[in-house]
Amino acid sequence: MTIHGSLFQEFKENASPDPFSLQNKKLLKILMGYGPVWAKTGSMVAYQGDVHFENKGAGGLGKMLKSKVTGEGVDMMQCTGQGELFVADRAADIQIVYLEDDALSVNGNNVLAFSSSIEWDIHRIQARGAAMTGGLYNVALRGTGYVAVTTQGEPVALDVASAPTFADSQAVVLWTAGATMDLRVDTGGLTSMLRGGTGEVFQMAFGGQGYVLVQPSESVVQGGTRSTGGSGGGLGGLLGG
Repeated sequence: MTIHGSLFQEFKENASPDPFSLQNKKLLKILMGYGPVWAKTGSMVAYQGDVHFENKGAGGLGKMLKSKVTGEGVDMMQCTGQGELFVADRAADIQIVYLEDDALSVNGNNVLAFSSSIEWDIHRIQARGAAMTGGLYNVALRGTGYVAVTTQGEPVALDVASAPTFADSQAVVLWTAGATMDLRVDTGGLTSMLRGGTGEVFQMAFGGQGYVLVQPSESVVQGGTRSTGGSGGGLGGLLGG
């Protein structure tokens, strides 16, 4: 018997030699021959070869304690072995970035996978002098290697150096090391009323040099309980602890 149709040709595995590549816009292919990787717990959908998974939770005792305090859900598993690994997260779109001795601040909910050569930690985002009833938490990624993040739909990368840039905190996926960020609270604005919310909208104001990636959805889950005042905004501050 013979199977007719283009199914197995149209959706056959890609032949990319890159360590991280898109099988399609919702499925990430990782070549394990380049070394161990970190991936979001539960993101494995398939693999070929000899791949092993170790659930690290929040990545160690220090990060685990931070995760409990902040509420940031960044459960990661370490993947080792040989072969091809395919990961995804609820059919969200996937974006790949290669860092070369650089850094990103990423919402923990959007982290999908990254090279083991990348250092990571959970950090609190604070506002300059803003009277706030809460705070936000991100994952700081630093070093050289690949990073894959998820977005709800196709995002826009805004150059913050070109003009003052503002975004809804629930739509911001990540920003680059040269960008500075401050949190603002818009109370009682028309937009927040139309959303049926509490009348408070947390906006992120960006400046400096770099990019902010914003997705076309306000579904980003932010961890943690908010705090008052403090400093922060640049990724350098995040990575500095």
